[in-house]
Amino acid sequence: MTGPYSTEINRREMLRRCTAGFGTIGLAGMLGREQARAFTVPGPHFTPKAKRVIFLFMNGGPSHIDTFDPKPALKKYENKQPTGRIYKNPNSSGFMPSPFAFKRHGQSGVEVSESLPYISQVIDECCVIRSMHTDVPNHEPALLQMHTGNVQPIRPSIGSWLQYGLGSLNDNLPGYVVLRPTNKIVVGPALWSNSFLPAQHQAVSVITANMKVDKLVPNVRNTSLIHREQRQQLNLINRLNQLHLTKRNNDLELNAQIKAMETAYSMQFEAMHTFDIEKESATTREKYGRTPFANSCLLARRLIESGVRYVGVYYVNNGNQPWDTHKNHNENHTKLCRDSDQATAALISDLKERGLLEDTLVIWGGEFGRTPYAQQKNKKEVGRDHHNTAFSMMLAGGGVKGGITYGTSDELGMHAQEDRMHVHDLHATILHLMGIDHKKLTFHWSGRDFRLTDIHGNVAQDIIV
Repeated sequence: MTGPYSTEINRREMLRRCTAGFGTIGLAGMLGREQARAFTVPGPHFTPKAKRVIFLFMNGGPSHIDTFDPKPALKKYENKQPTGRIYKNPNSSGFMPSPFAFKRHGQSGVEVSESLPYISQVIDECCVIRSMHTDVPNHEPALLQMHTGNVQPIRPSIGSWLQYGLGSLNDNLPGYVVLRPTNKIVVGPALWSNSFLPAQHQAVSVITANMKVDKLVPNVRNTSLIHREQRQQLNLINRLNQLHLTKRNNDLELNAQIKAMETAYSMQFEAMHTFDIEKESATTREKYGRTPFANSCLLARRLIESGVRYVGVYYVNNGNQPWDTHKNHNENHTKLCRDSDQATAALISDLKERGLLEDTLVIWGGEFGRTPYAQQKNKKEVGRDHHNTAFSMMLAGGGVKGGITYGTSDELGMHAQEDRMHVHDLHATILHLMGIDHKKLTFHWSGRDFRLTDIHGNVAQDIIV
């Protein structure tokens, strides 16, 4: 039977129908992604100043009084004990002046420590916030608050919120990438978790200890099928998945898994190029330096250049040491600054030369600062303890005014004083620069609406162009 109602078809007819079907499946997949994006993306709420963020995270906490917040009064009070209600070590020898000289730099004349000679050269592009404060002087809760707005590991990270609120700039790469030289970052995955947000907003974490591209993005290449065969296979799987999804009322988690498969397929082509810093010139490599942090900064630039929305870069020096200078502070601070300083300045100047700094927000800082007083009495091993009531952050690009300082701490660097900026305020300001009203970026979960800044947060309008 070969009439119009026949159930039998020949080989040619089968191929014709299947070919048309695969094209339709591909179109459905594309439309599905756009429909899902329209459903889940609530922003931007107004014209953004920045499109992308690179957070250079100095995990451990750099000393504010040895970097961006000069305190000459410490010399006057040297060895005297601090007073008032503040966490302090009873074995402390008292206030400890910075051994590093501060000088004014650039046309703006912003004062920077001699321990940051490279950042000093780009300070006219930077805004230094001297009035940061956070809730807790312990690493774990302070790290969580800086990344998620909450001191417990139960909330989405800021990168996940931005990805949820704005969507991706490149469907062939993840929208949120974390670069870390070791898997021993304190707290770890909770710092870049999507938590209750849909799973496609989870960061892709990359260990940068080995910068060979097949080590950075392992198991991406398909060694069995050619590109066309993979595409056909994925189209068929996507069609089956869409049927599965429809029967489950467009379940967010299932939808996220479907998106992850599509991204993984696309990554094997674009990621192998983007993650390969060997494509950079020798001049550029030397400008950044050859340290683990320098490599991550260079890779961060390549990622945002290719459309990644948010890149978190975690600092650990060649000896796997974070910014935790409880002992031998002066010596360790100098070592820690050395390659962080060079690579940070190289990133800022490189972005400017490429016309990317204007809409890329670069953030430099840790979860808190360091005490203006010594942690112990032994002068040979003197260090600085954790300090949460005043510390500094540096911002560059992305609609932030350059060559300015914002806020102050008191004369000893003990407490944020004028234009105090809590972590919630910093988050609100970052979201604002990205075109998002932090009060409107919400997600309904467990019976109520959540947001990054909870019920807090004020935008620091004075630092915005």
